[in-house]
Amino acid sequence: MARVRQLLRRLAREESGFTLIELVTVLGMFLITVTALSYALISAHHVDEDLNRRFASQINARIALDQLRREIHCASSVTPTGTSATITITLGTRCPSAGAGTTVSWCTSGAGTRWALYRQVGTTCTTAGKKTVDFLTNGTVFSYAGQSLSSLAILSVTLLVDTNPERGLRTYNLTDDIVLRNSTRT
Repeated sequence: MARVRQLLRRLAREESGFTLIELVTVLGMFLITVTALSYALISAHHVDEDLNRRFASQINARIALDQLRREIHCASSVTPTGTSATITITLGTRCPSAGAGTTVSWCTSGAGTRWALYRQVGTTCTTAGKKTVDFLTNGTVFSYAGQSLSSLAILSVTLLVDTNPERGLRTYNLTDDIVLRNSTRT
């Protein structure tokens, strides 16, 4: 029994804990490490969100241009002529998206460096229509030239997409000249 007491006393003497200074120092180092890791993870998350938003905007611009191209190819007329933010398309007889004589309007709405492209059935286009593209940097996206003796009517579309213009990254440019196949040379 005396031997057990002697072992217990020896163990009690060797039990020393951490001092308050050591504990505060370790907690401070831990806090610095966790803060640095959190900042890195948050920064990576923001970059991921930005890339996803840019990718989605570019894909939406391509899809909208493809739909507009299909409608223009079977259109019988487009108004107005010249450069504008709104066009009205009268669809021809072979257009799969709507019946002959249907009118579809495409327009942009927004301000500054944030515009969106909308599509709506009818002669007027508002933000109540279907939003096809967001984050356009310019509201004037259409330029229509009527038919002439030497060429069919052409609609030029320029979609400049930038999800964050303040950052100064390159703008995604999507341009196309679409020929109205149903127009006639005069």
